[in-house]
Amino acid sequence: MTLARTRRTHRSRPSRYLRFAAFAYALAYGAALCGVGTAARLGAQGAVRGQLRVIETANGAPATLGDAVIYLEADGERPRMPTVAMVKASVGMRLREFVPRVQTIGVGGAVAFPNQDPFSHNVFSNSALGAFDLGLYRTGKSRAATFPKAGVYAIYCNIHARMVSYVVAVPTPYVARAQSSGVFTLPGVPAGTWRLHVWHERAPEHVETITVPVDGLSDIVVALDGRGYVPKPHTNKFGQPYATSRADRY
Repeated sequence: MTLARTRRTHRSRPSRYLRFAAFAYALAYGAALCGVGTAARLGAQGAVRGQLRVIETANGAPATLGDAVIYLEADGERPRMPTVAMVKASVGMRLREFVPRVQTIGVGGAVAFPNQDPFSHNVFSNSALGAFDLGLYRTGKSRAATFPKAGVYAIYCNIHARMVSYVVAVPTPYVARAQSSGVFTLPGVPAGTWRLHVWHERAPEHVETITVPVDGLSDIVVALDGRGYVPKPHTNKFGQPYATSRADRY
């Protein structure tokens, strides 16, 4: 009896192993099919790369290419894009400067403006996209503003005339800043037709339609025309010129 039971046991092991192997293969095959289906629904993804430059006159300091913002907006009917995750960002105030000078945020997101100077600031914007006034607040405090519409918001301080910043609110997760060399990369872009936006404070915004293949796109060249750029003083939050003497005592 013992020998017979032993033989039956040895015969049953290969059978159980084969059943388990078949089950594991079926699971793996099903997962592979699911992955293929998901990829087909989302579309193949590749990087969009390019080179940016700003055409300028011979006079004046060259543009800081790292301040350029590049983003892709869906063109026509497309699968649902990933949720725009940039709901919070920050722009500090140090040495009477906004840092960074240019910030990006998803549409509807909020940007905090912490005061890191030993005196007060009053952050405001008169933008038609969504004006705001954060009022006067001292060092160590922070207040935030929400950016409800896509576009570029010019940000100022009502006390210090030289303080200028730009917040670019975008309706897409596919956004990047250029490197100091002008090179830019937008990773993980689904194949299809997109509107490419390139913005820099010294030139009109560049918009063109591009087609991204499954393996991405790497030959984009954008030349912004900054020859008409003339720096101009801005007014305070009341629409009046700044006082000739700065109120740096605050």
